[in-house]
Amino acid sequence: MASKAVYSHRDPMLKKRDDFEDILEERRNTSDLRYALRCYTPALYKGLTPCTASQLKTMVLQSDQLLYVINQVSKETGTATDEIQSEAEAILEEMAHRLQLSTIRFFAFTLSKIFKTLFRSICVNEEGIQRLQQTIQEQPVVLLPSHRSYMDFLLMSYILYTYDLALPVIAAGMDFMGMKIVGEMLRMSGAFFIRRSFGGDKLYWTVFSEYVKIMLKNGFAPVEFFLEGTRSRTAKSLTPKLGLLNIVMDPFLKGEVFDISLVPVSISYERILEEALYARELLGVPKPKESTSGLFKARKILSENYGSIHVYFGQPVSARSLAEGRVDRSQFNLTPRHIPRKPSEGIQDFVNDSAFRLVRSQEENMVLKPWVLLAALLLQNQAAGNKLGVLVEDLTEQAVWLRDLSRQFGAFLHWPDHIPPSRVVSSSLSLHRSLVRVSEGRVQLNLEPGFPPPAMTPEEELLSKAVVVLSCASYRNQVLHVFIRAALLASAIHSVAGSRKQEIFNAFSFLRNMFSNEFILRPGAEVQDFEEACYLLVKSAVLQVHQQEVLVTDRGHRTLAFLTSILDPFVQGYQMVCRFLCEEAAESLTEKQFVPGVRKFFIKHLLTGGLKYVEVLSSDLQKNALAALLRLGAVQKLRGGADEGTLKVNTVMVNSLEDTLGGKLPTQKPLAARL
Repeated sequence: MASKAVYSHRDPMLKKRDDFEDILEERRNTSDLRYALRCYTPALYKGLTPCTASQLKTMVLQSDQLLYVINQVSKETGTATDEIQSEAEAILEEMAHRLQLSTIRFFAFTLSKIFKTLFRSICVNEEGIQRLQQTIQEQPVVLLPSHRSYMDFLLMSYILYTYDLALPVIAAGMDFMGMKIVGEMLRMSGAFFIRRSFGGDKLYWTVFSEYVKIMLKNGFAPVEFFLEGTRSRTAKSLTPKLGLLNIVMDPFLKGEVFDISLVPVSISYERILEEALYARELLGVPKPKESTSGLFKARKILSENYGSIHVYFGQPVSARSLAEGRVDRSQFNLTPRHIPRKPSEGIQDFVNDSAFRLVRSQEENMVLKPWVLLAALLLQNQAAGNKLGVLVEDLTEQAVWLRDLSRQFGAFLHWPDHIPPSRVVSSSLSLHRSLVRVSEGRVQLNLEPGFPPPAMTPEEELLSKAVVVLSCASYRNQVLHVFIRAALLASAIHSVAGSRKQEIFNAFSFLRNMFSNEFILRPGAEVQDFEEACYLLVKSAVLQVHQQEVLVTDRGHRTLAFLTSILDPFVQGYQMVCRFLCEEAAESLTEKQFVPGVRKFFIKHLLTGGLKYVEVLSSDLQKNALAALLRLGAVQKLRGGADEGTLKVNTVMVNSLEDTLGGKLPTQKPLAARL
């Protein structure tokens, strides 16, 4: 496999990035009211006969698939079809949007005021908008934004309205319906509400899937949903959820539409509104219930500066091109289209692979700000026990080094080259002064309690520091996709005694498999990922890779030290989860007791100095570690009876995994066999 052919498109010198336009600039100079009330005539899908929300409901209720399922449920439960039909109508009533232009205009006016107060700029790639404008007229469109903030779906609709594009209908969680007035206003701006889980509710699933498919097939509006299913509290991409992607692929797979365009959208915030809220959630503080009163209490954020937002509309991805050579669509001719069928294993693999590709595309188009590099460096300095902080000049030198490395790795970095690095750094530190403090020319994380310090137990003090560390880590996490493959390779090199390529590949494969719940790593792509990591580290003069050997160059040690350090908190966190399960897990530990139990265990070890990374307190890391152990068969979840949800730990296997993470690596299938 020729590395150059595979990876040349990732070379930042070869990849032309679009120009961005700040859409707030015009808002600052012209009337918001005129903007909200302006003529709005978006171009629509070819041949579309516009239909009302009530006509759409009628089409769903009369669809062959829903009528078939109503008869099936009637036979299975002995309930009259009229009764089930009424239940379907009630589900649809609860779910459906009622898109109204007057509400859109209200949001356009209100959001203009809010955005101008909160953000310095909202930058959108114009070429992406032009591509989208064209695509909406030619094919049914699915918009797939990244999800890091509540703000995402409001922002998406605001941008589309600004550019006179058709407004999307948006899949939203039921919890928003609990917000009186606001919930209804979201419905009238295009949100349709779905339950977080349907269980085995056949009727609910059919109403929902028919509603989405009919909107899509008829080109009623672009359909928008979040591939990750929920907001990422850590700013890392989450493993994609496949339910909605299966639904939107269905009309294409069954030949009901010629093609469907999937548009990944990357939304990058310089400062996230919910940063402290997310950190507390990860430490076990319950998420506040969505409510209108909560929204008004949050008004104090309007006095803060949240920097800039970059929104990148990616290249539309054709479902037809994704399926070419992968899916034989003739299999769908064997049964009538209206009879529901479970996707075959081949279709599930295809949809899963497509989802990973789309999330990777979101990641690659994330616009990274200088602060994400500074956060990575400050966390490493803090973990190294540097209590005095780092000199501003040293931090600036490190940041410039990391900026250049990031660019070599193909990062989409928004670092203004016409401004001296010292000013770029001081401006970033100033924007994030809630997380860092600069004193006597030194920078450190803002870990000390306020003055006078409140009386705190050691545990409370640790959790208070953890809020700052986890907030900082959420920015560092934004750059992980750039480095993750190289970091896995660096850690593999670090853990292997010699320089044999085969042993390093084995170590790389083990780590990649272990962390595949933690990062977006496409199933079955370990050879491509290994080659990509080698290519990047050879290109940046860190490694020399030969047929049988991998050698570190003299100038490569600094880069390898940085890369292993970036992965270290995850390695140590997973090791300690293994230790907890072997040492502390009682016979009857349930999945529900796991996070509180492991948090208590970690706090004890952090306070006694047995653990150095405070960020291991993140419940996200702990749950991902457990998911990995369940996937690998080292832990089993018992089902049924009194043992439902109890975790059965294979201590021999868990001990072995802990050792392996510590550097004692297993033997695996030869690299040559995989190639």
